Amino acid sequence: MKHTFFGGIHPVYRKELSAKVTPSVAVIPKQVVIPMSQHIGVPCTPLVKAGDKVLRGQKIGDGEGLCVPVHASVSGTVVAVEPRPHASGKKVMSVVIDNDFQDTTIPAPAASLSPEQMDPDTILGLIREAGIVGMGGAAFPGNVKALSAMGKVDTLIANACECEPYITSDDTLLRTNPEQVLRGMQILQPVVGAKRAVLAVEDNKPDAIAKVRPMLADFPGIELEVLPTRYPQGAEKQLIQAVTGREVPPGQLPVSVNCAVFNVSTFAAIYRAVELGVPVTSRIVTVSGEAIREPQNFIVRIGTPFRDLIEVAGGLNDATERVICGGPMMGLSQGDLSIPVMKSTNCVLCLLKDRNAAAENPVCLRCGKCVGVCPMRLQPLYLYRYQRAGNLNELERLHVTDCIECGSCAFTCPGKLPLVETIRAGKQMLKEAAKK
Repeated sequence: MKHTFFGGIHPVYRKELSAKVTPSVAVIPKQVVIPMSQHIGVPCTPLVKAGDKVLRGQKIGDGEGLCVPVHASVSGTVVAVEPRPHASGKKVMSVVIDNDFQDTTIPAPAASLSPEQMDPDTILGLIREAGIVGMGGAAFPGNVKALSAMGKVDTLIANACECEPYITSDDTLLRTNPEQVLRGMQILQPVVGAKRAVLAVEDNKPDAIAKVRPMLADFPGIELEVLPTRYPQGAEKQLIQAVTGREVPPGQLPVSVNCAVFNVSTFAAIYRAVELGVPVTSRIVTVSGEAIREPQNFIVRIGTPFRDLIEVAGGLNDATERVICGGPMMGLSQGDLSIPVMKSTNCVLCLLKDRNAAAENPVCLRCGKCVGVCPMRLQPLYLYRYQRAGNLNELERLHVTDCIECGSCAFTCPGKLPLVETIRAGKQMLKEAAKK
């Protein structure tokens, strides 16, 4: 049964720009820059030094606590271990590898058992060692998320909504290799103990739906749920409500309503890790936008600079105003095209002038439109006001930390207020106050 969630918007999606039957393989870069911070949690400590020879798939960084390893995406020579620009806007410790173009790969360990014969701890260990994180953008360590759901969930959801405009990387995966996603779901479902497994996709992906539907006979127990297209349905709390009708309480996680949500690219990575012994060294990335000459999808090595992808997609229009890591609603504008592709990079978006940007002199018209579209039932106009006044008590009372920063409020605001940036700053103010 289909349900719905509160609020949401219907932006122009422009997915037709990059949707292709098969993804192109990007030009292999001469040099990759692999950040030690590609996940939520503790950054990895480099395991190699300048001058070391490395193989593709070799572990080059790891750590303890909330951390998963990173691996070399090419074979070659480490030329530097130093801070380099990162999509976050900061510099983070990175391993720089000159590609020898031999693509010599570290041998995958021989599997003596099938996934069905493995115990949950073994599977979680393989997921961790493969460096799997949430590949839809959240980048939370996959093994930790699965462990927190074990024995506590009855529904496992594969998120293929991909609700942000322009992005078609998950759509491309389902159109080309849906069996990897379905097999990954089969592997993880008994680990977390879910009775129900659902592949959720929005109805603006007819080719992917047509590809998956006949395959379900070979994957008994997995359901296909086709949902009406609406942004931000790909946010896990909204997706849970759309699929199950359950509403995650404020401040709680999906496990509180017995659900676990993973991106479809994460499930494909789980299949490759557990069944093939292959770590995360590449992913599908959408390169799109009106400012790129040949929008399309590529299979990209982790660590590939944005400029290399843009070049192979025909280059930028002379009137390009911004390049974004991610989609137009939640992505981050980049000021340096040497930024590398990471595990969670699903799109490099190149845009002309942003028609929905905040105004130079924004004015709140008190129209309430932002309240009507907020999927978390917040009051963005008051969050905006209290942040600017520095009123932390009111920010906390109005649940500012529940904001998912989806941008629906800013999109619909006729006064062009910088709502997302202001609310994000309010959340940071509360965090700093809590530290003190």
